[in-house]
Parts: sequence; C-alpha cells; structure tokens
Amino acid sequence: MSMILAYSLFNMIADATYLALAAVALWGLYCIVVVWNRVGQKRFKSEDEQDQFLDDVEQMIQAGDFEGTIDYCEGDARALPQIIELAVSHRNLGYNRARKFMMDRFQRDVMSDLDYRLSWVGTVIKAAPMIGLFGTVFGMMGAFQTLATAESVEPSKLAGDIRVALVTTASGLAIAIPLMILVANVNIRIAKMEDLVGSGLSRFMDAFKAGLARSGGR
Repeated sequence: MSMILAYSLFNMIADATYLALAAVALWGLYCIVVVWNRVGQKRFKSEDEQDQFLDDVEQMIQAGDFEGTIDYCEGDARALPQIIELAVSHRNLGYNRARKFMMDRFQRDVMSDLDYRLSWVGTVIKAAPMIGLFGTVFGMMGAFQTLATAESVEPSKLAGDIRVALVTTASGLAIAIPLMILVANVNIRIAKMEDLVGSGLSRFMDAFKAGLARSGGR
C-alpha cells in the first residue's frame, strides 16, 4: 500500500513539474509576442514614413496651428504622434516643462511597459532551468528510492525515474535558450524603435521651440 501511495505521489509531482514547465514556457512566449507587437505598434514602419509625418507637423507648427497638430496626432497609437500631442497640448507650460513632461510620459507609458514585460521573460529564463533542475533531483531521488526499497529492481520503473530527471532538465533548457535568443532580437527591435523615435523627437523639438517663440511661448 505504501509503495502504491509513494508511486502515486511521485507521478503527481512529476506531472506538476511538467505543467510548471509548460506554464512558464507559455507565459514567456506570450510576453515576447506582446512586446514584439507593441514595438511594432509604437514605431513607424520606416524612417521615410516618419519624415513625411514630421514634415506635416512642422508645417502646422510653423503656421501656428497647434490645435491642428493635436487633431492630426490624435488617435494615432504610435509613440511619436502621442508624444507630440502631449507636448503641444501642454505648450502653456513652456518649452522646457513641456519637454520634460513629454519625456516622462514616454518613459512611463511606452518604455516602462516594455521593460515590465521583458522582466517577466527574464524571470522565465531563470526559472525554467531551475524547475528542470528540481525535476532532475526529484527523478534521481525516485531512482535511488526504487533501488533502496525493491528486492529486485524492474528496469522499466527505474528507467521511468531517470526519464523524469532527464526530460525535465532538457525541457528547462529547451525553454530558456530560445527565449534568450528571442529577447536579444526584441531588444534590438526596441533599440531601433528608440533610435527612430529619438531622431524624430529631436527634429520635432526644434520646430516646437521655434513655434512657441513665434507664438509668444516661453
């Protein structure tokens, strides 16, 4: 009876380990997909497309049409139009304060969200091998328990214990390694987005400063 109970408990813990590995793998992949899509939503597809957008914005600002600029940017989910809309909407604060407010919102609304998701992926990358290691230790404990308690060891039962040890280790590594590669690709994508947004902001801020000066802003 005790052998049957121990065997059932072993199977339950082994299954729980597999489920934990599957759960962290799915969560890590989900976070990667979310970040990848969000970066795509927040950036222009090309620098030429962004330049065309900025040409339109500069013309409106040079003409003193701040309300038109807000309407032009309103509803656009990309980072640069959102930031420009914030800056122009808060132009009464003056150039320096509007610029600081704009950059703070960019960090909070765009970059912090991406960093939050990527931190979860980093946790999964660290956790998956640890869960696999737990399965390894647990499987080897089961194998030694089988050797210690059985008068004649059944090879199939011993192989099952060792299989848990090896499969969980391999699964943990199989989860962590691809996620590390995907995170590297996502970080490159984020860096490209930051460079593109940064170049656009530099151009906008020059036009915004000049527009405020012409309209009597600080």
